[in-house]
Amino acid sequence: MNEIIYITGVSKGLGKEMAMLFLDKGHRVVGIGRSHDISHDKFEFISCDLADLDQVKAIAFDHHSPAVLINNAGLIGPLNRFLDASVSSSLDVLTVNTLAVMQLTHAFLANTEQKRTVVTISSGAATRSIPGWAAYCASKAAVDRFMETVQLECDEKGWPHRLFSASPGVIDTPMQEAIRSANPTEFSSLTTFIGLNENNELQSPEEIAQKVASLIANQSNYPCLLHLRDVVD
Repeated sequence: MNEIIYITGVSKGLGKEMAMLFLDKGHRVVGIGRSHDISHDKFEFISCDLADLDQVKAIAFDHHSPAVLINNAGLIGPLNRFLDASVSSSLDVLTVNTLAVMQLTHAFLANTEQKRTVVTISSGAATRSIPGWAAYCASKAAVDRFMETVQLECDEKGWPHRLFSASPGVIDTPMQEAIRSANPTEFSSLTTFIGLNENNELQSPEEIAQKVASLIANQSNYPCLLHLRDVVD
């Protein structure tokens, strides 16, 4: 029986591409987020603003079927220096990228004997400090530590769950378009990201979606913290 694939952030970019790939593979896909434009008889949608933890806490999972949770939704926040931005904008980034991931992961794994897989889309920003991305870097570093710690706890208890925090590299998505439109006086890495686009160094959402699918299919070969370039298709 095919697993149910839960994916956050399916309106565009990588999330939508993963949803369509798993639907093509015959899976039932449940999208979680604020919007979508997917029409498929095996697709369901849970409307949820991931910046609102009360809405996140209301999400219930089917604990009787094999399933995968992909924490894909991410918020980069204002592209300016931390002291020049409002604290509330940073809190929104941490809520979507970290706290919502923690809440959904707990709800997904708790009180079930089914083997579960959780894949959280991380970032190179988890291990590299980038001026203008203080909250984003902090949120991704936190989620890496969270996923790795929960995996260790599952191993200690003998639970079969597998958790991955997977860095995808730089993907050609609307988030990258937003990054390239940043104010150069506020974001010192702007020329680097413009160069990646101009030199055709961005990976496609289709390529990364396939890497995630391969990771899920062959998960026993990989550590909790990994880069998707190391996943063999």
